[in-house]
Amino acid sequence: MEPIDKDALVMDVGGRLRELRQERGKSMRALARDSGLSTNALSMIERGRTSPSVSTLYKLSEALEVPITAFFRVEQPRQAIVFRKAGERSCIEFPRGCWEGLGGEAFLGRVEPFMLNLEPGGTSGPQGLLHSGHEFVMLIEGQLEYEVEAQRFIFEPGDTLLFASRLNHRWRNPGKTPTRVLIVLSGFEQEERPSEYHRTSGKEEEGSEGS
Repeated sequence: MEPIDKDALVMDVGGRLRELRQERGKSMRALARDSGLSTNALSMIERGRTSPSVSTLYKLSEALEVPITAFFRVEQPRQAIVFRKAGERSCIEFPRGCWEGLGGEAFLGRVEPFMLNLEPGGTSGPQGLLHSGHEFVMLIEGQLEYEVEAQRFIFEPGDTLLFASRLNHRWRNPGKTPTRVLIVLSGFEQEERPSEYHRTSGKEEEGSEGS
C-alpha cells in the first residue's frame, strides 16, 4: 500500500481556508482573533497572494477545529461504481496513524467507508468531532475508546457502535499495540467531506494517559 502521491494534490490552500471559514460561519476578523493572525495576513492567504507556513496552518486548524489535512483536499472524479483492489488503496499518513481509503473518496453517493490504523496513543485530539450524517464504527483489532457526548465506549475486536455524527465525538487507542478500525460515514450533506475530520493531527490530549 503506497502513500498518496503528494505531488498529485491540488493545493488551493487559500480557497480551502475560505470554504472552511465560511462553513463555520466565521468572519475574517473572528478567525484572526482566534488564530492570533492579522486580518491582512488571512486576506493574503485566501486570495492566493502568499503561502502559509506549516506553523500558520496549525494555528488556523486549531482555530477552525479541523485537522491540518482539511486544507489539502484530494479531488477525484466521482463514480457510481467504485472497485478497489486491496493493494491500491489511498493512504494518508498522520502522526501515530494512517487514514486508509476504501473507495468512498471517489464514490458519487453519500457514504464513505475508510480504515483507521492507529499506533498506541493515536487520538483524534482534545477537541471533539462534529459533522452531518451517521457514523458506524467496528474495531477490527487492537483496543479502541470512543467518546460520544458524555458516554464512553471501550471496544474489543468485533464490537460496533452506531450514532448520529452531529453528536460531539472523539476517539483514541489506549492500548500498547496497533489498532485497526473500520468506520463508515453515511447520509452527510452533499458537499461535506466528513472523513477529513478523521485525518487527525494525532496530538494526544494532555492528561489523557491512564484515563
